[in-house]
Amino acid sequence: MAFSPTVTNAVLAQGLVKHFKDVKALDGLDLRVPQGTVLAVLGPNGAGKTTAVRILTTLLQPDSGHAEVAGVDVVADPATARSKIGVSGQYAAVDEYLTGFENLDMIGRLYHLGRKRSQQRARELLAQFSLDDAGDRMAKTYSGGMRRRLDLAGALVADPPVMFLDEPTTGLDPRSRTDMWATIQRLVAGGTSLLLTTQYLEEADLLADNIIVVDHGKVIAEGTADELKAQVGGERLEITVSEGSDLPRAAQLLAPLGSADLTVREERRSLLVPVTGGAAVLAAALRRLDDADIAVGDVGMRRPTLDDVFLSLTGHAAEEPPGDGETPKDDKQEVAAR
Repeated sequence: MAFSPTVTNAVLAQGLVKHFKDVKALDGLDLRVPQGTVLAVLGPNGAGKTTAVRILTTLLQPDSGHAEVAGVDVVADPATARSKIGVSGQYAAVDEYLTGFENLDMIGRLYHLGRKRSQQRARELLAQFSLDDAGDRMAKTYSGGMRRRLDLAGALVADPPVMFLDEPTTGLDPRSRTDMWATIQRLVAGGTSLLLTTQYLEEADLLADNIIVVDHGKVIAEGTADELKAQVGGERLEITVSEGSDLPRAAQLLAPLGSADLTVREERRSLLVPVTGGAAVLAAALRRLDDADIAVGDVGMRRPTLDDVFLSLTGHAAEEPPGDGETPKDDKQEVAAR
């Protein structure tokens, strides 16, 4: 499915505001995804990422602001907007008591593709996502990674030009996450435009052409991964002490060497110190700790990461994804059925 030649942005949001009773989930959010690119939206739990996705996929209406997908106003013409998008949410929302083939065929019917085309598309996607051998098995027999691939395949049934992936690798083991990243890269290489929300900073670093950081419902920073890292500047001295009880003394000794406030990570028994001066600062830090009889377990110098950017901008590290207590929403099927 192609864009109109006059459309330059696959996704555009301007001044989106959304309240839930007394909570302002979005506070004038702006973003854009140029055609054929990936925008990663970073933010902690409650930052407004999922609310923005649900507005852009027509499942919520904003209180104010403007939003377009593939040049179509999502409020004024939601039916046309839905025909141009695919959605995969935080959870692999598949029917466990249907086979992989039946799950995809059902979504095709919801999109009104017709019996023949729905079945043909289901087989195509099972092969594309390396699920053809498991296509006639019930989904409840699938591993977590297989379910996630099936969910992503379902978002592609109608061959949409624009994809929304809301924390697509939540809950996956490292190998399954790496496999999913490779799948997403193939989709983008094929011309799909993508808006990706994530709390995995490595994911944004690997996949995104551009990144926005959202906190309290508004964009607080935007740029490529390298541009955002450059805002933080300098290097990071990371020291792990052998005994957790030594952390307070170590922090006191190393704080004067930092070019900004250091971070104490008690669970890791480590200190992260922004510095300038490279090896000379490293040597000075080790001398101070040795003079104080503080044993060092590990030490290293590294460039800033997106985690450092997030910490610098929001005042806290990126949070872990929500646990199983949250209720899954099958946004994909809801979009298809509307």
